[in-house]
Amino acid sequence: MTSMSFAATLFGPEDLRIIERPLEPLTEGMVRIRFGAGGICGSDMHYFRHARTGDFVVTSPLVLGHEIAGEVVEIAGAAQGVKVGDRVAVNPSRWCGHCGPCREGRLNLCENIYFMGSASKTPHMAGGFASYFEATPAQCVKIADHVSYQAAALAEPLAVCLHAAARAGDLRGKRTVVFGAGPIGLLTMLAARRAGAADLTVVDIAPAPLAFASRLGADRVFDISGGDDGLKAQAAVAPFDVVFEVSGTAAGLAGAIGIVRRGGIVVQIGNLPGGQIPTPSNAVMAKEIELRGSFRFSLEFMTAVELICDGAVDVLGLVTAERPLSSAPEALRLALDRSQSVKVVLTAH
Repeated sequence: MTSMSFAATLFGPEDLRIIERPLEPLTEGMVRIRFGAGGICGSDMHYFRHARTGDFVVTSPLVLGHEIAGEVVEIAGAAQGVKVGDRVAVNPSRWCGHCGPCREGRLNLCENIYFMGSASKTPHMAGGFASYFEATPAQCVKIADHVSYQAAALAEPLAVCLHAAARAGDLRGKRTVVFGAGPIGLLTMLAARRAGAADLTVVDIAPAPLAFASRLGADRVFDISGGDDGLKAQAAVAPFDVVFEVSGTAAGLAGAIGIVRRGGIVVQIGNLPGGQIPTPSNAVMAKEIELRGSFRFSLEFMTAVELICDGAVDVLGLVTAERPLSSAPEALRLALDRSQSVKVVLTAH
């Protein structure tokens, strides 16, 4: 194994550099993983463009990447269930296991969580867009030999969407709308379908991702770049029971609240810009809407890996481009161009 590692490290807005550093001695109780593949997420794109996502601000150099998979190449000390040579999907969440939310089983709300590639804590926790990176044994979920690293890396976004579908409650027979046809929106659509949603509509302001949604099985799509009259007309004929807001925009959240039926449910997945955001809160009151947040995931990560290994969800169907890790800055720029890409995945070579 080489003594050096290189990592896609963010120093400021659109200042992503490939930095080479010596590998440090592995800390007791940790495993070292050779990068196999990593998906570029919307939050990676926000960090790249603005050095922040929502209220999380980059204050020191940050290695990006939390949708990751690779091979275990070194273990320091005991590592139950993990051995050198294992091919693994890596859960980017490191939960404490003893705070109030953890004891309640809401691991994603852990008060002491460290999340790879995130500026939510200071010092920041390095991500996995590195030729070698570290994780705890508990973060490593073994994948079947036939599963590619590219597919395994997408267990993380699938887990986000499985959690969002669970937050919506019983979706069986429900008429459902997804605001935002990016990767999370498309996977939310698939997760909702798997949970029993009877009718799925996808909304966006760009035609290319909407065409992708249609190919993946949306019952109907609406391009609202010129207005939402068609969507409102559809809701008047058959009201929507559940709306997933994935776009991460104030307009998207307002649209979700406006379009859901009286007594309906809005699940907010999208990460809105930081600070105070105006919302039509009177409509939440007058329509008695249930507005539910959905943040990351808990044990759904294990379910996502199982679904990918079983072939139950074709996550690779979202991938429109692959680029080597060494070309991460170029790959981030490609991912930001919605006319050219839906999901961009980094590979080792």
